[in-house]
Amino acid sequence: MSEEQVPLTGYRSVSDEEMAAVSKDMLAMLRKRRTVRDFSDKPVPRDVIETAIKAAATAPNGANQQPWHFAAISNSHMKRRICEAAEEEERAFYGGRASDEWLDALAPLGTDASKPFLETAPWLIAIFAQKKGPNGEKHYYVTESVGIAIGMLIATLHAAGLATLTHTPAPMNFLREICGRPTSEKPLVLLVVGHPAEDATVPAHALEKKTFDEIAKVWV
Repeated sequence: MSEEQVPLTGYRSVSDEEMAAVSKDMLAMLRKRRTVRDFSDKPVPRDVIETAIKAAATAPNGANQQPWHFAAISNSHMKRRICEAAEEEERAFYGGRASDEWLDALAPLGTDASKPFLETAPWLIAIFAQKKGPNGEKHYYVTESVGIAIGMLIATLHAAGLATLTHTPAPMNFLREICGRPTSEKPLVLLVVGHPAEDATVPAHALEKKTFDEIAKVWV
């Protein structure tokens, strides 16, 4: 027996011209998005962060299990603990854990083990993937679902005029302890959120994007 169905709402009929205009506007906005490592300490209202998380939580996901948890952190003590733990992992990464090939790939970005933005930025959002539900039931398509939600979160924050950085020190188990999350959850991304510093820069390498023909093929 199928589950109860309800009418689809929220969609409106639009012309081809309007669809084209809206999609071009979105492209223009998202083309301006940059990963930022120079953050201002200018405050960001809590309700903006909460609204962006609510937007992310509308993401499509496997069996509507919504296998995610967002830990939004502005507490300076917690940010300090996260920074110390992340830099410890990063020192191990740059000091021998990473292969030469990996380090060569990162070289154009100019990154290193120092991560002061983890304390400077007003908000950190630790995003956890839930492998199981509250009653131990298995979740499906977890990584795919949470990945889509993270993308929607980043897009929403960018549309709100905020800069972000997807920070992924490995391993990130320290986030579970600091945020009080269960072992059934895997930390996927530590999203740094705030206003860019007035003197913020981005690597020129980051502006190099593949052409459409390099990333896509269209059959008609």
